[in-house]
Amino acid sequence: MKYRLMDILACPICRNFPLTLKVFQVDKRYVVKNVIRCEVYCSYHGDNVENISSTKCEECYTYEITDGLLVCDKCSRWYPIIDDIPIMLPDSLRDKKRESAFLEKWKDKIPENIIKHGKESYSEK
Repeated sequence: MKYRLMDILACPICRNFPLTLKVFQVDKRYVVKNVIRCEVYCSYHGDNVENISSTKCEECYTYEITDGLLVCDKCSRWYPIIDDIPIMLPDSLRDKKRESAFLEKWKDKIPENIIKHGKESYSEK
């Protein structure tokens, strides 16, 4: 997943924007000549574009987030990024086994409040 995607992603449940990004693993993969700059929110710098005086867009585009976590601060839902893909399914379609394996793998990097208070899709069924 590119950092740039955070400029358009919102929580599929409550529509909150922007989501909080926790990066667990990132790979440097690409060299890009023509970049599209973020319009509202830059997750690479972690702030609204209007608050950033100088950006590193070309550098940002070279990275691919391979594993991480997206968190909605409004409804407390979380969405894993697994193998470069943000998995943002509605609660009824989420995979308990896959998410449990993700939580176990990254337990040392996942914020404690997500482990204790984050809404888990399978606990609401």
